[in-house]
Amino acid sequence: MQNPMGYDPRANGHCALPRLSISSRSASMVASLDASTDGSIAALQSVMKWKTVMAVFVVVVLYLVAGALAFKGLEQPFESKQKTSITLEKASFLERNPCVTPTELDDIIKVDAVSAGVRPIGETYNSSYWDMGSAFFFAGTVITTIGYGNIAPSTEGGKIFCILYAIFGIPLFGFLLAGIGDQLGTMFVKSILRVEKIFRISQTKIRVTSALLFILAGCIVFVTIPAVIFKHIEGWTTLEAIYFVVITLTTVGIGDYVAGGNRTIDYMNWYKPLVWFWILVGLAYFAAVLSMIGDWLRVLSKKTKEEVGEIKAHAAEWKANVRAEFRETRRRLSVEIHDKLQRAATIRSMERRQLGLEQRAHSLDILSPEKRAMFKNYTQSGIT
Repeated sequence: MQNPMGYDPRANGHCALPRLSISSRSASMVASLDASTDGSIAALQSVMKWKTVMAVFVVVVLYLVAGALAFKGLEQPFESKQKTSITLEKASFLERNPCVTPTELDDIIKVDAVSAGVRPIGETYNSSYWDMGSAFFFAGTVITTIGYGNIAPSTEGGKIFCILYAIFGIPLFGFLLAGIGDQLGTMFVKSILRVEKIFRISQTKIRVTSALLFILAGCIVFVTIPAVIFKHIEGWTTLEAIYFVVITLTTVGIGDYVAGGNRTIDYMNWYKPLVWFWILVGLAYFAAVLSMIGDWLRVLSKKTKEEVGEIKAHAAEWKANVRAEFRETRRRLSVEIHDKLQRAATIRSMERRQLGLEQRAHSLDILSPEKRAMFKNYTQSGIT
């Protein structure tokens, strides 16, 4: 970095301060990029292995199956009792009130049926909230913390079991989610490193482009395609399907739209478990994206700190150079002024001496020859 005054302390024998050149800056940037690449490789080596992820996945699936069986065993008998009770009450009410039609009565008892956690009487399709598929899906919404709220345990045993199930299931699912997210992030980073080796392009451009492609591909696979499928199966509009997908994958889980919750549709037994697997992979994808963004923000913050440090170093160097130049300039001026003053004093002294000699000679010329001889003799006698 050049001094604005064009001064180099080394010209006068002074020790020059270390300078930061463009080449050193480039070297530091290359070193930081290499360090980030090495860090990426080290991160790849530290992620959870696929075998471990698959083992955790099997454990989670078994945990969900066990939870589904438990919820079904705890809630379905109560649902059947409520269903029988409502059927008897309906028949008794119709006998006592012949003016009320069964259709009008069905509209009245829908509120009681839904609040009791059972389907209204008269529905023969998928008549249980707690069949195996629904119980599996409910268990999945518990450990993923989505919690749509469209169904909930009604018995005391079911509520207690749900508490314990969530306490142990949420950390287990979080562990699985972290493993899958690491694997997705690892594949993404490996693809970036492979592209960087093949093409000699700016690392920033490669990473930004790859991130955009990764996010775009994820949106297509986990948002667009599922939204089209849900629109076709559930009979939703495009907006409703996208709304459900985003609300689900962000774990908001409002519950106004739930896949497999339409009472007029006879779903396949595998439909709700398949929806849960989509939720699992989709959550892992979004976790990988958020983790990737967080890592890049940390790298960007680190590079920004390094650049600020370089700017401070340049500023300190320039300040030191200016101070050194100022001190040297002041020294030069003081030496020049001193020399000029000495020269002026010498010239003045010589002028005074010359003036004195001239005045003395003039005085001697004015004297008479007798006095001039006397003065000469006096001077010679004084000298001897």
